[in-house]
Amino acid sequence: MDIEQFYDADERRRESAEVELGTEWRDAGHVRYELNWIEDTGELYVMMEPAPPEWEGPFGDLHVNISQSAPVTGMGVLVVGHIATRDQLERVLDGWPAAMAGPDGVGWLANRLVSEGVADPSWAGGLANGPSEG
Repeated sequence: MDIEQFYDADERRRESAEVELGTEWRDAGHVRYELNWIEDTGELYVMMEPAPPEWEGPFGDLHVNISQSAPVTGMGVLVVGHIATRDQLERVLDGWPAAMAGPDGVGWLANRLVSEGVADPSWAGGLANGPSEG
């Protein structure tokens, strides 16, 4: 979904304080992400640039563009975790600036969310062997 659909789905998202946790996350395929946390809902979400025509994301998602001529625009939104408090957020993501600067910072993020038990089950359940180390 896009960011407007995301905010429209739960009005608390618009009203809440939000913490930005970096805008230059990259996965192993060099796709760029932005990471944010919404205080009132506890949602940790990424906004992701459009992916290449065939690409497996670090959150267990598979992207296939069946029409090579279809325009790919805008950033998609995916809730990747649920973290109840700011203190827990800081503990779970300790070291994130250095991880973000790495070649697969998003892999580090996925691994961290799973290992801390805060990964959103909509994608984490599809990672039978866990995400790759980042």
